[in-house]
Amino acid sequence: MNIVIAGTGYVGIVSGTCFAEMGAHVTCVDIDRQKIDNLEKGILPIYEPGLEPMVQRNTQAGRLHFTTDITTCLDQADIVFSAVGTPPNEDGSADIHYVLEVARTVGKHMTGYLVFTTKSTVPVGTAAKVKQAIQQELDKRNVTIPFDIASNPEFLKEGDAIRDFMSPDRVVVGVESEKARKIMENLYRPFLLKNFRVLFMDIPSAEMTKYAANAMLATRISFMNQVANLCERLGADVNSVRLGIGTDSRIGNKFLYPGAGYGGSCFPKDVKAMIRMGRETGYPLELIESVDRVNEEQKKLLFHKLQKHFKGELKGKTIAIWGLSFKPQTDDVRQAPSMVLIDNLLQAGCRVQAYDPVAMEQAQHLLGKSIHYAGDMYQAANQAHALVLVTEWKEFRMPDWDMLRKIMHTPLVLDGRNIYNPQEVREQGFEYIGIGLGA
Repeated sequence: MNIVIAGTGYVGIVSGTCFAEMGAHVTCVDIDRQKIDNLEKGILPIYEPGLEPMVQRNTQAGRLHFTTDITTCLDQADIVFSAVGTPPNEDGSADIHYVLEVARTVGKHMTGYLVFTTKSTVPVGTAAKVKQAIQQELDKRNVTIPFDIASNPEFLKEGDAIRDFMSPDRVVVGVESEKARKIMENLYRPFLLKNFRVLFMDIPSAEMTKYAANAMLATRISFMNQVANLCERLGADVNSVRLGIGTDSRIGNKFLYPGAGYGGSCFPKDVKAMIRMGRETGYPLELIESVDRVNEEQKKLLFHKLQKHFKGELKGKTIAIWGLSFKPQTDDVRQAPSMVLIDNLLQAGCRVQAYDPVAMEQAQHLLGKSIHYAGDMYQAANQAHALVLVTEWKEFRMPDWDMLRKIMHTPLVLDGRNIYNPQEVREQGFEYIGIGLGA
């Protein structure tokens, strides 16, 4: 099967590489010449565990190709995936002009039947606009070439994307014709030989499924963060509460960990886009709007805890930050709680010393030279008045408390992910502050 993927961002490069790993002939397209040149050398624009060797292996095997010119590969394409960005507009709605631009280009240059499939997260109704854009270009050419459209939203978790793609718990596909359904079925069968879990549905439902899934997960996070904040005020322990409700089979234990709010490229953008869709249809999504508001406030929580501890006297304090990415196993700092914390600390006149195993370069693009980028976790903590754990990378789980006590100015730990045992940390001579630990 010949596959063309427009866009070599996170979704495009992971999808293309995994399809190639299963034997498909894949061409990834991007207008960024430098990015394509790097990919041909095996240099990736993102960090994702296990992806780099897979890209190199499939490139060398001749199954994975990269180009800046989509017209050179359309004549052999069975499926064209749109994996280009859909950044938020100022009003929170998703900007789909890149998707439509790809559709028009395909309409201008396609020579035979293909299935145009949106993998980017797009508002409900986008596929219909894509279909119209392609048909308009065919009409301008005065040619009749059959094509189908489909929606195949991705559900990849950054840091675990390869496993998610290679062994998905489900694949959602929206189609309009039996022919497109058969092609998409053949595409995914190799991934699901033992348990075929492709869920076929109409296209608007497939588009909506992605938003509903991310909004549900975001809702669980904001719900648990509010429970944690209430626990603090009432003297309850959110860790016990989390276990108590997570063992209920109707609830489960996923996404019930309190913290400093969700970030990344998906949840914030998709929640806001869903809010916008509700407003545009005259049905405000009050619950989802609350989820978004709660999350924005939660991102300020760590700063408020520091401010309270130091009685508002933060100016001149050195604060160590462990973890910059919005979650472990990724270098993605978009909408990360760490960015909000650092901005607030800098405005308060603090010196910030930060360390992250992989996200330092990405953070530097946003923060520039406004903070000190430490060489390791202990350099970050040197002479710090407080150590704030923001991202729960594994290497932060068993620190050398003796060393930290010697090098820190003040033995204070603010655990933004509740990964440490409060009693053990206090026994090491530290003051410990967690989230939702009122008891």
